[in-house]
Amino acid sequence: MALMQISEPGQSPEPHQRKLAVGIDLGTTNSLVATVRSGSAETLPDEQGNTILPSVVRYVADAGVVVGSEARAAIFEDPKNTISSVKRLMGRGISDVKTLGECLPYEFIASETEMPYIRTDNGDKSPVEVSSEILKVLAARARETLGGELSGAVITVPAYFDEAQRQATKDAAKLAGLHVYRLLNEPTAAAVAYGLDKGAEGVHAIYDLGGGTFDISILHLHKGVFEVLSTGGDSALGGDDFDHAIANWILEQAGQACVGNDVARQLMEIARGIKEQLTDNDNVDINIATGCFSWAGDISRDTFNNLVDPLIVKTVRACKRALRDAGLSVDEIDDVVMVGGSTRVPRVREKIAEFFGATPMCDIDPDKVVAVGASIQADMLAGNKPDDEMVLLDVIPLSLGIETMGGLMEKIIQRNTTIPVAKAQEFTTFKDGQTALAVHVIQGERELISDNRSLARFELRGIPPMVAGAARIRVTYQVDADGLLSVSAKELTSDVESSVQVKPSYGLSDNEVTRMLKDSFEFAAGDKDARALAEEQVEADRQLEAIRQALNENGDVLLTAEECSELHALMDKLSLVRRGDDTVAIRKAIDELNTTSEVFASRRMDQSINQALSGQSIDSLGEEK
Repeated sequence: MALMQISEPGQSPEPHQRKLAVGIDLGTTNSLVATVRSGSAETLPDEQGNTILPSVVRYVADAGVVVGSEARAAIFEDPKNTISSVKRLMGRGISDVKTLGECLPYEFIASETEMPYIRTDNGDKSPVEVSSEILKVLAARARETLGGELSGAVITVPAYFDEAQRQATKDAAKLAGLHVYRLLNEPTAAAVAYGLDKGAEGVHAIYDLGGGTFDISILHLHKGVFEVLSTGGDSALGGDDFDHAIANWILEQAGQACVGNDVARQLMEIARGIKEQLTDNDNVDINIATGCFSWAGDISRDTFNNLVDPLIVKTVRACKRALRDAGLSVDEIDDVVMVGGSTRVPRVREKIAEFFGATPMCDIDPDKVVAVGASIQADMLAGNKPDDEMVLLDVIPLSLGIETMGGLMEKIIQRNTTIPVAKAQEFTTFKDGQTALAVHVIQGERELISDNRSLARFELRGIPPMVAGAARIRVTYQVDADGLLSVSAKELTSDVESSVQVKPSYGLSDNEVTRMLKDSFEFAAGDKDARALAEEQVEADRQLEAIRQALNENGDVLLTAEECSELHALMDKLSLVRRGDDTVAIRKAIDELNTTSEVFASRRMDQSINQALSGQSIDSLGEEK
């Protein structure tokens, strides 16, 4: 007699086969690790019962590495060896880090790949190595708590992380000995947590205000399918800016114009404490005594609200842009999910509720919701959940394209396209006998490549020599579930193929991504005109090259001296206006040349037909049919 297999709802029928999978929120200020146990997602604590791990790493000469609260306590004592907010440095070049502010106390060292290394008493360390130390502690915590080796992890990243920043995160995980199931956008992870827990369907806004960045995502949940309709944000805004506002107010009250880096960092820590106290109190007493100045006073919640209101308004503007990108109005948003520790500020919740016309959802701890969502996704990818529970669809933050003649950006995958995705487009050669093609991979929203970001270059060689326009070259862009890009090019008549895995050594800063999106709107009209001009210039070059070659071949046979002279005059005219910026004049000159050269083209065609028919009878042509 067969026995019926019984298991608890939401649990594997074979617990001994359950894989240990975790979700990790690798944050700018704090990091967490979570897992699904007994059908519920929960964050994992350390030996002291703390679930939050400060994202701070200290390197001590001959004493190894210290991570977390102990490292954070040494920020003022040993600032050059104590690294915080390393997430801001991930995937960036040495020139990028110099724009992050003057308060960074670190000594940066350039490397061959332009990745910035930080000089410490324990050697030079890259941002990838520093991040890996945080991941090692979280992974060790999970192994100890769960009692076994981890099968894999889902690690969250900001929605605006580009390919280089995502790859740097994966490299850090590899260095920490973690198998990455996938990278997951932080706002999307929060949606996973709330969407599964509540079983709600509709359109959701994910408002994610962390320590260093702000992200807004508009998602649609229908029948278990999450689709990100749009993403946006302000990468130069976070809870740290609230702290800056308080610190600057204190300096103003104390009559201090500026202070040194060490005092500034200490003042920022004091300001952070004041901000947290104002969450539950209407007034906070302040008593500051530093080596630079002393001041005593108090700050009310109303004063604090006035200080941060302009910052909150910036997040509302980003929300409006995200709604516009999604083609939605505020009335079509079913609910707003609050993510990130900075959403604890009462004024933030008040203003966002006012904008969306709905009370924000704060049921899950905003500090933990991202890790919880990541753990749910990890549990599914490990095979511990039924396959039909949820499908997750993310989007790419910026358009991906290729350079075409004239320095133009031809978009192949548009921004906000759902990933994973693969799209192909066919191109051809510009000149007769062309046997190679240079492929330039571009990221951005502008029309000209000079205004966008170069990601990679490679060449397709071995194209059979043909007349211009005869070759068929298919260029394929593939973006995987982690948002990483690979590009291939194939000549279809010969099957010659080449490809590249886009893995730049450093990437776009969050500020650059935001700037590129804003520029695409601000300069849209000018970009359209610039593209039209470039296209006419390319067409002019093509026409001149074709007619010049035809004249060299049989112009003296098929044209009179007067006709040749007229064509050369029109070609000179087109060459002259082509160097200018008058699109209408270039088009007029092209049309004029085309009209005049039609007689020449007709005679060449007649000559080709006569040569093809020469020596053949009507009967023989009929037999060939």
